[in-house]
Amino acid sequence: MSGKFSFELKATDGNARMGVISTPRGEIRTPAFMPVGTAATVKAMMPESVRATGADILLGNTYHLMLRPTAERIDRLGGLHKFMNWERPILTDSGGFQVMSLAELRKLTEKGVTFKSHIDGSKHELTPERSMEIQRLLGSDIVMCFDECPALPADRDRIASSMRLSMRWAERSRVAFGDRPGHALFGIQQGGLEQDFREESAEALKAIGFEGYAVGGLAVGEGQEAMFGCLDYAPDMLPTDKPRYLMGVGKPDDIVGAVARGIDMMDCVLPSRSGRTGQVFTRHGVVNIKNARHADDPRPLDERCSCPACSNYSRAYLHHVFRANEMISGMLLTWHNLHYFQEIMQGMRDAIAAGTFDAWQKDFHEGRAQGDIEPL
Repeated sequence: MSGKFSFELKATDGNARMGVISTPRGEIRTPAFMPVGTAATVKAMMPESVRATGADILLGNTYHLMLRPTAERIDRLGGLHKFMNWERPILTDSGGFQVMSLAELRKLTEKGVTFKSHIDGSKHELTPERSMEIQRLLGSDIVMCFDECPALPADRDRIASSMRLSMRWAERSRVAFGDRPGHALFGIQQGGLEQDFREESAEALKAIGFEGYAVGGLAVGEGQEAMFGCLDYAPDMLPTDKPRYLMGVGKPDDIVGAVARGIDMMDCVLPSRSGRTGQVFTRHGVVNIKNARHADDPRPLDERCSCPACSNYSRAYLHHVFRANEMISGMLLTWHNLHYFQEIMQGMRDAIAAGTFDAWQKDFHEGRAQGDIEPL
């Protein structure tokens, strides 16, 4: 494939940004929400259904795919896009977060991380060089640097040593990535909730030079208030002419707050995971379809939503199939959640372009405040 990777910032409204990432596989409208296809699938969804919700790009997972079915096998079968029948852009994370959160008997050194698979106990080593190799074999359009992500809270010494190790790994990732026209490598800012460490990390990344920059090390247990406090300054430390990606976020309120603070890209398993467990996001808040109150309710989940779940089925039916453990439940509720998240993104893009983002935010929060938010 020919073509370049580029980012055009088209409009701003306060700190909120609207733009377009161009890749050989298609454009990504920003702010963008990336559905998570951990194991080469967005659970309970067909690829064409994911695209129908408005998604321009998916996220795949280096850690999971290296273990099963292996990057080498995917490469032999034509690459991740062909393997999972998704011809649009794919971003793959580096595997660092999953090694921290899932792997067993993890050993961290300057070289990288050795660990046992959470699937079968087999031993593996992941280094910046190996992470770049895996993501090349997968054919990822956007590749993430290999980094180390400590759980919060952590003391300053632990955060500082982890951040500086990640910056050394970022430099090795850049070298190992090489020259790949049409593909992009993103650096990952670390530093926990410490502003001086975030600044040090940003300066190190800018000195290396990347096609995009991520704000990493958040959404790891610090809470929304602390996360927003960090986002009040962290994105401003990164180049304005490159896309900014907040990793692993989040709930609708988190997404809107992040965009208001200058973030362009986000991902989270929440829409699909919640759909499979009966939790539904709507303009008026959260609906828990398993609750008995929905058993005789002929209304749609959201009368203004055009997704298949809302257009064709009642709350009573969705309650029934969830309670009966029917597969269609996860399919319909996941489709609705992904549709709603993409609807939020389109609303923000339109509002930023029109210079009405503050008014849009007010309407968003008022609509949710007036809703009937149900207990879990």
